[in-house]
Amino acid sequence: MSAPKEPTNAQPNPASVDTSEHMEVNMAENDNAGTAEETIGLAPAESWEKLLSESQAQVAQYHEELLRARAEVENVRRRAQDEVAKARKFGTESFAESLIPVRDSLEAALGLTEQTAQAWKEGVEATLRQLNNAFERNHMKEVAPAPGDKFDPHVHQAISSVPSDQPEGTVAQTLQKGYTISDRVLRPALVMVSAGPAA
Repeated sequence: MSAPKEPTNAQPNPASVDTSEHMEVNMAENDNAGTAEETIGLAPAESWEKLLSESQAQVAQYHEELLRARAEVENVRRRAQDEVAKARKFGTESFAESLIPVRDSLEAALGLTEQTAQAWKEGVEATLRQLNNAFERNHMKEVAPAPGDKFDPHVHQAISSVPSDQPEGTVAQTLQKGYTISDRVLRPALVMVSAGPAA
């Protein structure tokens, strides 16, 4: 009688498995995990605290720079307002100083009771020259277009359009002079605009 055969698909005894190899593999995986954390940039708590303090310091610096910039803008705005106020004040003062001699001349002319018409005319012309000098010193110019000059709506004001020998769209006649000061229109010249020759 032969000996019984051992089963071919028998499972090994779990107690006899060597687990030292599995422990080495797990330790290697843990070591690799630590390396992965370092690879993706995770830092210890001390580094996070340092980064936070540096960021807070930078934010504080930006905030201080912002406050300084706002203060500087406010100072510039105030200086500009002061300069505009001074320009208005001294601009008026300069023009007034230029007109004082004109007033003196007019009062002197009215104070003379016995004078000829020629002397009166010469006095008025001298006063007009003083006034023109005052205008020139303060950059005040007259706008007096001649017949045939092109109509300019920026410095001319059309009263009407009339038939004229002048080309259409030009000044036919100036009714009242205009004035500008430093290229700013104080009063436009009143003109009649040519509609061309009458049909």
